[in-house]
Amino acid sequence: MSSKLAIRKTSNSELRTSWFERLIAILAVVNLVLVFFDMSYVTLRDFYLDVVPSLTQLYDPVKGIEPHPETQNYLNSVNALEEQVLQAGLQSPQSEELLEELRGLSNRLVEDNPFQGADKSSTLEKIQHEMRTRVGENYGRDAFTTFWSQPYLSNTGWQQNIEFFNTEIRPLIGRNYYRDIGRFGGFVDYFWLIDLPFIILFTLEILARTYYSSRRKPELNWLEAILRRWYDLFLVLPFGRWLRVLPVTLRLYQTKLLDLEPFRKQLNYDFAISFAEEIAEIIGVQVIDQMQESVQKGEVTRWLFHPESRKPYVQVNNTNEVKAIATRLVNVSVYEVLPQVQPDIEALVHHSLESTLSQATVYQQIQNIPGLNHLPSQLTETLAHNLSHTVYSNLVKALEDPVGAELTARLMGNFRDALETELQKKHNRQEFESLLVDMLEEIKINYVRGIAEGGIERALEEVDQLHRNLYQA
Repeated sequence: MSSKLAIRKTSNSELRTSWFERLIAILAVVNLVLVFFDMSYVTLRDFYLDVVPSLTQLYDPVKGIEPHPETQNYLNSVNALEEQVLQAGLQSPQSEELLEELRGLSNRLVEDNPFQGADKSSTLEKIQHEMRTRVGENYGRDAFTTFWSQPYLSNTGWQQNIEFFNTEIRPLIGRNYYRDIGRFGGFVDYFWLIDLPFIILFTLEILARTYYSSRRKPELNWLEAILRRWYDLFLVLPFGRWLRVLPVTLRLYQTKLLDLEPFRKQLNYDFAISFAEEIAEIIGVQVIDQMQESVQKGEVTRWLFHPESRKPYVQVNNTNEVKAIATRLVNVSVYEVLPQVQPDIEALVHHSLESTLSQATVYQQIQNIPGLNHLPSQLTETLAHNLSHTVYSNLVKALEDPVGAELTARLMGNFRDALETELQKKHNRQEFESLLVDMLEEIKINYVRGIAEGGIERALEEVDQLHRNLYQA
């Protein structure tokens, strides 16, 4: 009963922890969305101004953005002109004063370029282009002077021109802004006030989890417990906020709100291929390079014929491998290979005997005697069979006989010594070493090329297939 109650309490505790972690993960997503919105706001402000103008009115103060005094005064003067024309007409003295004021403001607009502070000089260029196209002038200053004149507005129509200005020019001028400068020379930005509650929440959550981890694992101090999830520290840093995408993504994955398993498998697969290729190439090339160096130094010949000189060198079973391999090759050749090729040996001996005897005069005369013409062929066949069988039997007896075995060992030793003597000659040694080095170089090149052509990837695919078979079994 008590065990069931403990299990139930543990389950409820894990459930509460899961929901709490999911809530924190969702809040982290909200914070990340706000961070990216803040980072992109200045760049996308024109878009927000066209689509959601109320949003810019709400968020401009956060970024220290306010209407630019010069361009705003320009638009206010245009508004005053519209009201004056509506009340007294375009030909009134008051309208002429406002038009003259607009001509001066236009010249100052072109000369001072108030758009530069907001990095919108291209907007001013577009405004001048639209005005030049409208009035047919070559210079922006002349275009503004002509446009804000009573003769031009009267001849081309006041209503059409003011509609052109309000639809084509006013939005461009209205996009300009002034951004306040802080005491340290940077732009004013109050986003930290929005971000501060999230930072406090994440800090408390990290401290609580660290405390809980240190209680569960007393061997961990607080620093080690925090470093177990070091990426969460990005959530509380007031700078480099875009780095929060890492802890947010991991939290969503850990709370099963985001399925990143396919990406994780692919990432591990790509990393394994890259790492395995580099390691395999390095190890393989290094081993072959060492073999080539040993061949060039003559160490291979010395190791083969003088095993006692392999120091420092680890011996296994205190066995002379070269001698053991040679003995084994002889035994395999005599007991297993020769019986299989004995018919071919007999045929070869028979051919040799027949070729030799055919040159003898007696052999030719016997072949010409009726009834005995097949006798030479039968004799050579019998002789070849007996000869090959006798040689093989004597060879087997020599190996099984102690004296024969000793003579065989002496033969092998003398053969080895003679071979070593010949290999030690400069021309022979250089030729063999050159051939071995070239062969190893070819092996190295083809080894690396095989890896580059997907050898490691095929191996990893085989491993994955084996794992899938194991899981299905």
